[in-house]
Amino acid sequence: MSDATQQGPAMAQWDEQILPGRFEGRTIIVTGAGSGIGRATASRIAREGGRVVAVDMNETGLDEFVAEHDGSDIVKVVANITDDGAVASIVEAAGEQIDGLANIAGIMDRMQPVHEVEQDLWDRVFAVNVTGSFKLMKAVIPGMLERGAGSIVNVASEAGLRGSAAGTAYTASKHAVVGMTKSSAYLYALSGLRINAVAPGAVATGIDGTFASEFAAPRIQRGMASIPSVAQATQLAASITFLLSDDATNLNGVILPSDGGWSAA
Repeated sequence: MSDATQQGPAMAQWDEQILPGRFEGRTIIVTGAGSGIGRATASRIAREGGRVVAVDMNETGLDEFVAEHDGSDIVKVVANITDDGAVASIVEAAGEQIDGLANIAGIMDRMQPVHEVEQDLWDRVFAVNVTGSFKLMKAVIPGMLERGAGSIVNVASEAGLRGSAAGTAYTASKHAVVGMTKSSAYLYALSGLRINAVAPGAVATGIDGTFASEFAAPRIQRGMASIPSVAQATQLAASITFLLSDDATNLNGVILPSDGGWSAA
């Protein structure tokens, strides 16, 4: 499915390799830092010398993250990214120079087709997955334009590349993230900014992927049958931090499938 754990495919195995100093002197905002992919990404940036502005509504998760990285430069911000005041507080906490933004916070739908989706669920999925990312991009890009440098990585999904990976609300929201990423990459390409996205496949995170539709479940499950493996959150963090780093210097507007090969099926 996109960012949710699946039953069936085996967990991918790998050993994370830290690159000391890769983010030295840089301030990176990471949303969803209290758990899952966001936490793994914030952790990697912190261990590679970056200053992390760790954002989440889950204060307990953020406190655990901070405690695990004693001595690292971490600014904890408990905030709802859909709220304008909260977004302003995130930017204020980051300070004058924001070098990168990882828009990772997201929520799942209930695997439903259009005729079963409730308006409240539709609005909530778009508020978090699209509008929250838009608000943060809008808030940080002016400063990046002034410096002529900055890297943004949005988290899309396999559901942003195909129609068989999730319900309609989530799928539509992640297609919107892809469009926002590509448009921004094109429009800011001559201004020193790089804007890319990662499209996860199945990942072992805490995002709930409930199958609430008897109508849609057989079709979506058929689409998921070719998932090769369930990734660790640290594997997605490796993809995201690569795109944030200078090693991705020639990548802009890329939607990088980090899915173990699911998108090749």
